[in-house]
Amino acid sequence: MTSETSQPPAPSVAGGAAARSGRRPGWNKVPEVTLYFWIIKVLCTTVGETAADLLNAKVGLGLTGVSALMSALLAVVLVVQFRTGSYRAGVYWLAVALISVVGTLISDNLTDNVGVPLEASTAVFASVLAIVFVVWFRRERTLSIHHIDTTGRESFYWLAVLFTFALGTAAGDLVSERLALGYPLSAVLFGLAIATVTVAHFALGLDAVWSFWIAYILTRPLGASLGDYLSQPTGDGGLGLGTVVTSALFLAVILGLVGYLAVTRRDVTRPRQSARDAG
Repeated sequence: MTSETSQPPAPSVAGGAAARSGRRPGWNKVPEVTLYFWIIKVLCTTVGETAADLLNAKVGLGLTGVSALMSALLAVVLVVQFRTGSYRAGVYWLAVALISVVGTLISDNLTDNVGVPLEASTAVFASVLAIVFVVWFRRERTLSIHHIDTTGRESFYWLAVLFTFALGTAAGDLVSERLALGYPLSAVLFGLAIATVTVAHFALGLDAVWSFWIAYILTRPLGASLGDYLSQPTGDGGLGLGTVVTSALFLAVILGLVGYLAVTRRDVTRPRQSARDAG
C-alpha cells in the first residue's frame, strides 16, 4: 500500500495553499509508505502500549499524571514537527511514538477513570475519526498522505492519527475481552486482518486511501498484542519480559531503523515526485 488514488487537487490550488501556509510546494511532511514505515509503526504502537503501562504502574504517576505528562511532551514535539519545512525522520517518528501513548491513554482514561464501556468508546472514536475524514476531504478534496504539504493538511493528518490510535486501542481491547483469545492469537487475528486489507488492495482494487487508514488502525491492536505478549507475566499468558525490557528492546530497534532512514533518506518523498502526483 504505497500509493493512493483519491483525486488530488489541481496544481494551482495546491501551490496556492502551500504558498499561503509558508510551505515549499512539492515537499511532503510524512514519509513514503514502505515496509520500513509499517515496521516502525507497529513498533511505535507496541512502545505506546508498554510505555503507558510502565509509567502508570511502575513510576506511579497514575493515568491522570501520565496523560498530562505525555500530552505536554506531544504538544512540544508537534510544534517542532509543524515548524520543519519537510519530512524529518527523527521528529516525525518521535511524534508518532508519543501520539501512540496519548491515544492509548485517552481510551484507557475513558474506560478506567470514567467507566465508559468499550462498546461506547469504540463507537465514539469511530464517529469522531469519520468526522475528521469528512471535514478533511471537504476542505482539501483529498485524503492522500502523499500531499501533506500545507499546515491545514498536516493538522488533519495528525488529528486523524491520534484518533486511529484511540480507536485501535478501544476496538482491540473490546475484541480481546469478548473473544478472550489471548495475546498470541490476538496478534495473529489482527495480522490476518491486515493481510486481508493488503490483498483487497492489490488484488481486488480496494481504494489505496482507505486501505492505508484501515491498516493503520489495525496496527494498533496488533502492536499492543505483541507488546502484551512479551511484557505480561507467564501466568497471564505472556513471556514475562516486563514493560521495562520490552519498551527498551523496541525503542532500540526503532532508534536503529529511524537512524538508518535519517541517514539514507530512503523514505523521503522527492519534490518532483510530489509535484507529479499533485498533477
